[in-house]
Amino acid sequence: MIPSKLILESGEEFPGFSPKWQHEASFGEVVFSTGMTGYVESLTDPSYSGQILTFTYPLIGNYGVPSSSYWESEKIQAAGVVTGWVNPFPSHWDSESSFLKWLEMEKIPLITGVDTRELTKLLRKKGVALGSICTNFDQLPRQFPDPNATHLVKKVSLPAKQIYGAGPKKIIAVDCGMKENIIRCLMQFPVQILRVPFDYDYSEEEYDGLFISNGPGNPAVCKETIAILKKNLKRGKPVMGICLGAQLLALAIGAKTYKLKFGHRGQNHPCIDLERKVSILTSQNHGYAIDEKSLPRDWKVLFRSLNDQSVEGIAHRKLPYFAVQFHPESHPGPTDAFYLFEKFYEKIR
Repeated sequence: MIPSKLILESGEEFPGFSPKWQHEASFGEVVFSTGMTGYVESLTDPSYSGQILTFTYPLIGNYGVPSSSYWESEKIQAAGVVTGWVNPFPSHWDSESSFLKWLEMEKIPLITGVDTRELTKLLRKKGVALGSICTNFDQLPRQFPDPNATHLVKKVSLPAKQIYGAGPKKIIAVDCGMKENIIRCLMQFPVQILRVPFDYDYSEEEYDGLFISNGPGNPAVCKETIAILKKNLKRGKPVMGICLGAQLLALAIGAKTYKLKFGHRGQNHPCIDLERKVSILTSQNHGYAIDEKSLPRDWKVLFRSLNDQSVEGIAHRKLPYFAVQFHPESHPGPTDAFYLFEKFYEKIR
């Protein structure tokens, strides 16, 4: 390890140590996740594209890295990693690599030995910040590129359509950075899935249900996806959205979105289902939210966060459209919300 620094655009510096192979400064939006486990699933989640992910739990890497069949995409998507401590000697029967070796193979910058509690308190107080992990103290960064100003969805969406299953009901799944466990969950039902890129126009396709996936960045950037979705809402087919998909659905119906101060990231976020009058624990990873006051009259709030009362889900009052900000497919996280996939399939059937 060699000395390094996490430098925020606002001027704060956090000293630490980085692997000696790191030479170039890395940039991203510095965010934090409160999950105690699931670092492999989190880092391979395309929703973290462009972000430097801080793990608030101090012990990372203790169970190593399993095979890629457990990953949420084919590679690490985060722009960098911040930890309090990394275990160099993992212990788990299914581990194929240490956490440090995995980051080196994927060329993902790391800074460890950081006071992550102090950093998280700062981000909660001031909001998420642009930052850089650097090892060359003679050339400290002066400009911090904002990943949310770019089209991150275009970067992580699949390049060509793919087909899964051969069931009697057909689902169009719009990939804006889709986690692989979403496909696994949908495939538990007798369906055929046509997984398409974010800008694929499915208006001429025959389908029984429409699914809009999670993804990174500012939803307002996805103008192509919003326009196609808006056109297809006129067909009255069942629609389900997750995370970014919920924000895109909101924009397609004329509502507004806004950036949260420090976002919701972790596997322990409580929400209330306003229809069932029950509370559930959810896995979350989003930096934007839906403006409740901007919802059209024929739409309602379906879920609400019990941490900050923000909108966590919306539904049409009559038509079979609904979406949630959290991740019912979990991975990592609790499976309390899997029933939403069952609800979607029942609407299709």
